Amino acid sequence: MNKKLIGIGLAIAFVIGFGSCKPKQSAYKSVYEAAKERDVEDNTTSAAVSKPAETTPTYTASTNESVRKEKVTPVYESDAAGLKAYSVVVAAMAMKPGAESLKERFGNDGYNIILARNEQGMYRVIIASYDSKEQAVAKKNEILAKYAELGEPSTLKAKYGIPFNDWWILQREY
Repeated sequence: MNKKLIGIGLAIAFVIGFGSCKPKQSAYKSVYEAAKERDVEDNTTSAAVSKPAETTPTYTASTNESVRKEKVTPVYESDAAGLKAYSVVVAAMAMKPGAESLKERFGNDGYNIILARNEQGMYRVIIASYDSKEQAVAKKNEILAKYAELGEPSTLKAKYGIPFNDWWILQREY
């Protein structure tokens, strides 16, 4: 009889102990639904106040556009001649296979992509490279404007997996 009581007591303790460790889905669900409601309210409130007309972003050449200075070297010897002083970087990646994959996808669309590597081991995926900052900025803006006119910023993100508005100018240090 004593062993039965101990067994029943252990069983009850086991059920209570493990039952209380289980996450409460309803608690998570209520927090999620409350956040979703606030988001919907914010969207309807801002939409009701005033919705600006949809416009295509404009890209202009700017001599005061910021640049990042880095010492980079081409990953492939065949890219050495194409890597100039100012480059349009579309992505920075830590892993070479990811950079090569992006190079191939852009290459399939007719772009001559250059892969460069900085001193910290990051890979820079370069879509264009020029001797002057103005040329690089103009090319970056030309490409971005082309995709914007086509209404494809989201297509760029889906197709290449990179943000449309995250391209930047790299100034090569020697």
